[in-house]
Amino acid sequence: MTPEEYFAEEEISPIRREYIRGEVYPMLASTPAHNMITLNLATILRKQVRGTKGHVFVQDIKVRIETVDAFYYPDLTVTCDPRDSQVINSFIRYPCLIVEVLSESTEAFDRGDKFADYRQIPTLKEYLIISQIRPNVECYRRNERGRWELYSYQALEQIQLTSLNLRIDMATLYEDVW
Repeated sequence: MTPEEYFAEEEISPIRREYIRGEVYPMLASTPAHNMITLNLATILRKQVRGTKGHVFVQDIKVRIETVDAFYYPDLTVTCDPRDSQVINSFIRYPCLIVEVLSESTEAFDRGDKFADYRQIPTLKEYLIISQIRPNVECYRRNERGRWELYSYQALEQIQLTSLNLRIDMATLYEDVW
């Protein structure tokens, strides 16, 4: 399938689907915990970028990675790049932060091939992976040498997002989840 065929079908499809190198994969429904974590984080991120050139997108905006011929639907995406100021065809190309809330069925892919594809985005500074079964957040951050470093947060720690100059309490992220 070509990207053009994918977009034509995506317009009429009742479900969201990701496009990866000519193949299309349906997105699974999320859980209430997944939705609450996403909502909590989106609220925090929206407050942080309000009044700036940053934009926060939740679930229905794709990320286009041209170098690997893929369109993904992250749970949350933040872009501060003016080239993404007008979203065309429901996708952005220049995110600084991508967030995935893990599910049992997608965890291996989110940590493996999907993250390998995300690393091809030159503007991406942080990739946040959030557990929905226990308070556990992993932040992969690109350092000044272009290498990815892991920062792990648990229990009552504060998550640091350097791409947005923001600290987030784990309790706030997981509020009303369990």
